[in-house]
Amino acid sequence: MTEDITQLAQLLGNKLAAKDWQISCAESCTGGGVGYAITSVSGSSTWFKKGFITYSNEAKQDLLGVSEDTLNLHGAVSAATVEEMATGAAKHANAEVAIAISGIAGPDGGTPDKPIGTIWFGFFINGQNISQKQLISGDRQAIRIKAIEFALSNTLKLL
Repeated sequence: MTEDITQLAQLLGNKLAAKDWQISCAESCTGGGVGYAITSVSGSSTWFKKGFITYSNEAKQDLLGVSEDTLNLHGAVSAATVEEMATGAAKHANAEVAIAISGIAGPDGGTPDKPIGTIWFGFFINGQNISQKQLISGDRQAIRIKAIEFALSNTLKLL
């Protein structure tokens, strides 16, 4: 974990604690990195509820309630999927805030429509869904770290 990520997690925790809100996360390509960053902060148990690592489509459906139709129509790496992931994470954790991430970290799996580094982020903030796509460059590790950093910093901005 980088120092920037740790600082972002601390700032996010401070903001959530001030609102008396809690957060959950649903992660695919980051494999629990956001949850790890958040729980690296002392006291995070007061504002972090649950983390879901939903690497497979089956896990997205079973744990978060992502629709099979959504996955078939749009794919796992899409705005529709991360919005359903974020909603499911918030609902199943009874949290006001949720972060969802699904993407292609590489080195394999990219397509012309969704090249390596395509990452979709879903943010559920007190009942509202927001999704954003980023194209992140670098190797697998760099893409994952940058995705974690973006997820935390963008959640801070949205709060």
